[in-house]
Amino acid sequence: MATVTRENIAPLNDKLTVTVSKTDYLPAFEQSLKKYAKNANIPGFRKGMVPAGLVKKMYGQGVFTDEILRLVEKELTGYIDTEKIDLFAQPLPLENDARMLDMNNPGDYAFAFEIGLKPAIDIDVENIKVTRYKIDVTEDMINDEVNRLQIRNGKMTEPETVTVDDNVLNVQFTELDAEGNEVTGGVSKGNSLLLKYFAEPVKQELMGKKKDDTITVQLSKAFEDKEREWVMGDLGLDKENAANADKFFKMEITKVGLVERPEMNEAFFEAAYPGKGITTEEDFRAAVKEDIENHYKAQSSNQVHDQIYHHLVDHTQLDFPESFLKRWLQNGGEQPRTEEEAAEELPKFLGQLKWSLVSTKLIKDNDITVTPDEILEHARQQMVSYMGGQALGDLSWLDDYAKRMLNDKKFVDQAYAQIQTSKLFNALEAKVQATDEPISAGEFAHKLHHHHH
Repeated sequence: MATVTRENIAPLNDKLTVTVSKTDYLPAFEQSLKKYAKNANIPGFRKGMVPAGLVKKMYGQGVFTDEILRLVEKELTGYIDTEKIDLFAQPLPLENDARMLDMNNPGDYAFAFEIGLKPAIDIDVENIKVTRYKIDVTEDMINDEVNRLQIRNGKMTEPETVTVDDNVLNVQFTELDAEGNEVTGGVSKGNSLLLKYFAEPVKQELMGKKKDDTITVQLSKAFEDKEREWVMGDLGLDKENAANADKFFKMEITKVGLVERPEMNEAFFEAAYPGKGITTEEDFRAAVKEDIENHYKAQSSNQVHDQIYHHLVDHTQLDFPESFLKRWLQNGGEQPRTEEEAAEELPKFLGQLKWSLVSTKLIKDNDITVTPDEILEHARQQMVSYMGGQALGDLSWLDDYAKRMLNDKKFVDQAYAQIQTSKLFNALEAKVQATDEPISAGEFAHKLHHHHH
C-alpha cells in the first residue's frame, strides 16, 4: 500500500516522501496496456488484434512511467488535502529520477517533495490607530464649484477681442529659438486655455488681441508653476528638465471664446442637478455644498484606507520559508530563472505574498463576500461614470450592457477584486481607532500629493 511520510527540514519547510510498491501500480499498468492494445493502429494488424507483447514493447515503458507518476501525484494531493496542509505554491520534486523506473524490474519506488508552509497570522485590527481628516467646506469652495457648473452649462460665444479673465483662447504653439526663428522639427501643438491661466504680464499683453494675432512667450515667464507644468506636459516636454521651461514659443490665437453663463434660475438648477427639484439659489448652494462634502468624505475615507494598508504591511510580522520560495522562483514558475534572478526578485515577491496572506485572512475573518448582483451594479455604475455621472431616460439599455459584461471573464475578475477590496477596507475602517482631525482642503491635497502607495 502506498504511504506518505512527512519530515521537517527547516522552519516552515517540510519534506514529503511518497512510497509506492508494485502491488499499488501494476494492476493499473496492466489495465492501461490492454486499452492500448484495443485502440492501437499498427500497420499489418487489425485494430484490436495487436499482440500484447508488441504493444508492451512499443508503449510499455511510457505507460509504466505514467501510471506510477499519476499514482504518486494522487497520493501526494490526497495527503495534503487530508492533513489540511496550508502550503505555498506547488510541491517541488527533490532529486526524483524517472529513469530509475523499469517495467521489466518493477519494485518499490520513493519520490520526495519539498513543500513551503504558510505562517500563522495574528492581526489585531482594533488596535490600529488612524487619523480621519475632516475637510472644512468654505464659501470660496462653494463659489468655485458654482462657477464651474455655470461654465459647464453655459453657452460658448465668440467675441472679437480678448477682454476678460474668462476668455477661452484656442492657440497654436510653435517652438522658436532665442532669436525668434522657428525651430526645425520643434514642438508645434494646439491648445485651449483660459486667459486667467497666464501670468499677469502676459495676460495684459493678450488683452485686446484678436483671432490670428500672435505673441512670443517663454514658458517660465508666461505661466505660474502649476499651470506651466500642465502646459509643458501637454506639449510633450519633460517638466523635470528646467531647460524646457525656458523654451520660447510663438503663440497664435486661432479662436477667441467666452462662456455666456446661465442665470441662477430653475432651468440652470435642473441642468446642474437633474431630477432634484431645486427651485431656489439657497437650495442650489446647499446641494453644491453637499456634493463637495461627499467628495471629501470619500477622499478622507480613502486616506484612512491607505493608513490601514500601510499599518498592516509595516507592522504585521510574518515568517517565510525563504529558501524554498527562492528555489520555487527558480524552478517552479512557467519560466526558469537563474539563482541570481531569483534572489533579486525574492524581496518583491515576499512583499506581494505578505499582502496576499494578510488580505486573505482579513477577508475570511470579516466574512467578505461578493454577489453577482453587486458585480452587475458595478457594471452599471461604471457605464454611468463614463457618461459623466448622469444617466437619464429609458435605462433598459444600461441593464443590457451590464448583463453582457458578466460574460467578460476579465471584467468580472477585476470587478470582483475591486468590490472585495472596497468592502474589506470599509469593514476595517469601522473597527480601527480613528481620531478626527480638522484640516483645510489645501493641506489635505498636500497630504494626498505626498503620500501614495
